[in-house]
Amino acid sequence: MPRAAVMPGPRKPIEVREMPDPVLEPGAVLLETIVSEVCGTDVHLHHGRLAGVPFPIIPGHVSVGRVLEARDVTADALGRPLVPGDVVTFYDVWGTCGRCWHCLVTKQPTRCPHRRVYGITFSADEGLYGGWAERIYLRPGVSILQLPDGVEPDDVIGGGCGLSTGFAAVERGDIAMGDTVLVQGAGAVGLATAAFAGLRGAACVIIIGAPNARLELARHLGADVTLSLETVPPHERDERIRALTDGRGVDVAIEASGNPAAVPEGLRLLRDGGTYVIAGHYTDVGPITLNIHTDVNRKHAQIRGQWGTEFGHVARALALLARHRDRLPFARVIGSRYGLADAGRALADVEALRVTKAVITP
Repeated sequence: MPRAAVMPGPRKPIEVREMPDPVLEPGAVLLETIVSEVCGTDVHLHHGRLAGVPFPIIPGHVSVGRVLEARDVTADALGRPLVPGDVVTFYDVWGTCGRCWHCLVTKQPTRCPHRRVYGITFSADEGLYGGWAERIYLRPGVSILQLPDGVEPDDVIGGGCGLSTGFAAVERGDIAMGDTVLVQGAGAVGLATAAFAGLRGAACVIIIGAPNARLELARHLGADVTLSLETVPPHERDERIRALTDGRGVDVAIEASGNPAAVPEGLRLLRDGGTYVIAGHYTDVGPITLNIHTDVNRKHAQIRGQWGTEFGHVARALALLARHRDRLPFARVIGSRYGLADAGRALADVEALRVTKAVITP
């Protein structure tokens, strides 16, 4: 029987449980887990800060695995042949209906009410629907992607959910070639956002974050300027960015930190007519105070939220990773590896920022 690290409920210790062997239905695929990420969302889950989570759950919504068995599945989501032994990842969303108002009219499937997410909105009582397990059961309809040639599991999981989220945030910002882009936050989302902003054609990518180890990674991933939250005070960050932009402010700012204090600062550093994308606030961290006249209306600013990702973000992010692997060394983001029995320690290390990227290797 495969083992899994189970989160019984908010603030409760992680437990290692034996799970029943799944019986594959037509169209299903069973993976042997190679590696799964521990991300900030998992910390939020453990704190009980997401509504509607069907505890107990098996966390781990971004994973890489090896195909053990595929029932009536012979190709991945892009039509490439799929056989046992292939190394794959998958889009962690299942059940988007394609029939509701959000899916059909506005073409915004991330708002589909039927949408479910591996590692977050599937209960462990339903089966192996999270990556912190020796096996992952992929239901019929899950979009599976073979890893491109030359791309290793660590390349994918080092980016983790930040890989597709950062890609989506950059796309949402409509970054033009030659733009100056500010990224707030140096976690997985911020690092990927900075990397993809550079590939998009930004002339200068600035990242504000901490600790210094993450800023060093940001430089390896293409950030041109790094400003430490720990050593560079807000007024000095303002002066530096004004100097870099001839006093105007940045063309595009992308919030990737989840810290409410980032939003007023990001709008303040945005140029008149600029675009501000909020991608990091996946949970409710409380209200902020804005002056709508000076921060938004007089600036003629555009403010855009980015909720979740679509399959295309995952597929295109992987394609860029394959094409620009030397420029996107996401494997370097991995800080520590943990077995199932140490999943609780992995959560604690991520929360305390003791590790940039923690991964579970069952």
